[in-house]
Amino acid sequence: MPEIKFTFSSDDASGDMNVTVSSLVIAGWTGRDPAAMEAHIVELEKLGVKRPASTPIFYRGATSLLTQASEIEVVGTHSSGEVEPVIFSLPDGLWLGVGSDHTDRQVETVGITISKQMCAKPVSKRLWRFADVSARWDQLLVRSFATRGGKRSLYQEGPLAKMRHPDDLTARYLGAGAKLPVGTAMFCGTLAVHGEIAGADLFELELEDPVAKRKITHRYTTLTLPIAG
Repeated sequence: MPEIKFTFSSDDASGDMNVTVSSLVIAGWTGRDPAAMEAHIVELEKLGVKRPASTPIFYRGATSLLTQASEIEVVGTHSSGEVEPVIFSLPDGLWLGVGSDHTDRQVETVGITISKQMCAKPVSKRLWRFADVSARWDQLLVRSFATRGGKRSLYQEGPLAKMRHPDDLTARYLGAGAKLPVGTAMFCGTLAVHGEIAGADLFELELEDPVAKRKITHRYTTLTLPIAG
């Protein structure tokens, strides 16, 4: 089980702590608008991606995939990142960060569950206490930027109002009244991209709290490994 060092910020305290993550959950299809989700599902079906068994759906991932490194290695050129809020259940409660569910899109057409295991999952070094922002979840913003060939462009942006609240996701995953077990990290879903889904030389992530006027950021580059045959 990986141990990750985080910098914590809450309304009443801050500091650093090493955290052991024993379970990784990647929630997919977490949008609140069923019609928009269905339209996107149909688009992906045309590309060969199978329809999810349910919406939302919860994929289990290897905890060893989590990383705070500034560079990840990927096989070939068919992978890309996507910004997501990430909930961490720790001994003193829930904390919120930002991450990228970096995924091999070619393998995704074979099986989404398999594709989730193919790439590292970058996460931020900073976390906010979830209780401090839970009531204004809908006002929080996520965005990402992709740099390709030296050109930086906005890749994703929008309010978390478009996604289900983590309390809702937890209830759907574990049952009404349940709490995420200590040591669990849950990726909470993503937003549509501007343009087409594509990889990047540099991927930048942001989680913004416009009320408190603060951001959590992370950035990473990808090193492409050759496909030998």
